[in-house]
Amino acid sequence: MFITFEGIEGTGKSTQIARVREYFEAQGREVVQTMEPGGSRIGVELRKMLLHVDNREITPTTELFLYLADRAQHVGQIIRPALEAGKVVLCDRFADSTIVYQGYGRGLDTSMLRELNGVAVNGLWPDLTIVLDIDPEIGLKRATLRNIEDGKAKEEGRFEAEHLSFHQRIREGYLTWAAFNRKRIRVIEAAGTPEEVFARVKAAIENLGNDAA
Repeated sequence: MFITFEGIEGTGKSTQIARVREYFEAQGREVVQTMEPGGSRIGVELRKMLLHVDNREITPTTELFLYLADRAQHVGQIIRPALEAGKVVLCDRFADSTIVYQGYGRGLDTSMLRELNGVAVNGLWPDLTIVLDIDPEIGLKRATLRNIEDGKAKEEGRFEAEHLSFHQRIREGYLTWAAFNRKRIRVIEAAGTPEEVFARVKAAIENLGNDAA
């Protein structure tokens, strides 16, 4: 099973992924937890380029191809082998991020992005994508504070440095893209306690299992 987690900055994806991992491991499933960018050795280097606040001069098209390169390596080296071995793969961001951030956020053509993503993932799309939804102002404050506390305000702060209007476009983009992909994408309200949010996430996962049955 391949599950991806999406959303604007500061929605609590890391917290929910950790809880979902515990949920599957309690069932005796082997879980691979990964992320984009940076899920492979080469991806770690690409992540440094993509997220460092000093790299604001990266053009939208350059940004796109760096993400696609990261994704192609990630799928080939990490995700596909894990799925073929029968493991559950939980990924913090995947192809939908590129369609939303570079499409709805940067203004690139979404049809082109879908096609290029198809090449990068080589036909491998998630079984379920969970979009954690929250007010952009709240999410941005959370993400900025997190980076400061982790000492990564420069290393991983390029998107947090974007204007609030950018993050509002991203949120709207996720909701629009989810409406186009109702069979795969579930929008989950990310406000509330981690326990309340996880209850909603778990219900989406269990519904997927029921649908498959």
